[in-house]
Amino acid sequence: MMARISMIAAAGLTAALAVSPSVAGTGKDKADPYVAAGKPVDCIPITQIRSTSVRDDRTIDFEVSSRRIYRNILPNSCPSLGFEKRFGYATSLSQLCSVDIIHVLWSQGSGLQRGASCGLGQFQPMERPAH
Repeated sequence: MMARISMIAAAGLTAALAVSPSVAGTGKDKADPYVAAGKPVDCIPITQIRSTSVRDDRTIDFEVSSRRIYRNILPNSCPSLGFEKRFGYATSLSQLCSVDIIHVLWSQGSGLQRGASCGLGQFQPMERPAH
């Protein structure tokens, strides 16, 4: 009975991985439309963050305008970040800084559960070149 459950779980995992956009390759297969634009900074104002895009287990883009982002390359790989593509953070400041910790969020039932906790790196200003 236990072997049957393991086989069913493995088959379900294989099916889930086959349709997952992060496994199919959404970030690294595409050409990066951004180029570095200046020196990295330690903090960015939270009020300027429009959206975030998780590229993989170590890279998060924080969009601040239509042409500019701050790319954060985590010092270490953050388990499941690239797969789940969502995270949360808590700070008492009005800025998100390289000393802050993010938490991967994963679905459990109708809610979200905290997963791995990972430290941020510096924020590299990036911009989309004018054409």
